[in-house]
Amino acid sequence: NGDAANPACSGIEGVLEAYHRSLRSVQLYGPTNFAPVVNHVARSAAAVLDGSQYFVLLIITDGVISDMAQTKEAIVNVS
Repeated sequence: NGDAANPACSGIEGVLEAYHRSLRSVQLYGPTNFAPVVNHVARSAAAVLDGSQYFVLLIITDGVISDMAQTKEAIVNVS
């Protein structure tokens, strides 16, 4: 949602609103390293033990991922 201190969105509508807002504000430039982001979100999700929330990580890229091997490994490990 653009707020690093409170990144939660409410429902699918909140996710879509955050996505549309990011399209207007995100500037794509490199290097693009996604593994740290995947791991950060996974740690946040792991902290919710009661299953009351779900986490969606939307990755927007210009097609160039600088740490592709690490990103793949992170996605496999956290899934």
